[in-house]
Amino acid sequence: MTEKIRRSPARAVFIGPILALALAACSTGGFSAFGGPKKPDDLYAPGVNQRAEAVDGIEVGHRLIAAGQYELAIKSFNRAALDHGLTGEILSALGSANLGLGRLGQAETLLRRAVEKDAAEPEVWNNLGVVLMESGQTAEAEQIFRKAYALDNGESDAIRDNLRLALAKTEKSVITEVNEDNYKLVRRGSGDYLIRPTP
Repeated sequence: MTEKIRRSPARAVFIGPILALALAACSTGGFSAFGGPKKPDDLYAPGVNQRAEAVDGIEVGHRLIAAGQYELAIKSFNRAALDHGLTGEILSALGSANLGLGRLGQAETLLRRAVEKDAAEPEVWNNLGVVLMESGQTAEAEQIFRKAYALDNGESDAIRDNLRLALAKTEKSVITEVNEDNYKLVRRGSGDYLIRPTP
C-alpha cells in the first residue's frame, strides 16, 4: 500500500502535462498553425464557398486540352454537356480532345456533327480540316480550310496558316512531303491549340 502511494506522485508529474496538452487541443480554441493557442485572426485554408459560382466545365475542358490532358478534358466536356446539351462548341471540343489522343475516326465524327450544328463557326470548320489533314484526306481538308478562312474573313492567323500548309501539302504531295505538319486547332473566343501529328 505504501509503495503504491510513493509511485503515484511520480506518475502525476508525467501524466499531468500530457493531460493538460490533450485538453488544450480538444478545447474550442485548439492550436494555431504555428503550435500556440488559436487566436481569432489566425489564417487557415479556406473552406468551400457553397455560394460561389462554379467554374464552367467547358472552360476547364479547354484548359485541360491546352495542358495536354485529353482524357480529363473529355470527362469535363461530358459533364458540361449535361448542363448545356451537346452544342456545336462541346462537340468541337470533344473532337479536338479525341484528335489529341490520336482517335481520328471519333474526332472526325464529332467534328462533322459540330459543323452541322454550328455551320457558321469558322473555328469548327478549321478543326474538322485539321482532323482531315491528319487522316490523309488532304483534298477535302483544303476545301474545309478554305470555307473556314472565308467564314472568318481571313482574321485568324491560325486558320490562315492551316490553309497555307494544306495548299503547300497539296502542291508538293506529288514531289515531296511537307515537313511542317503543325496544324492548329482553334476554339471560340481566345486561344488555339497545336496538336502534333500522330505517328
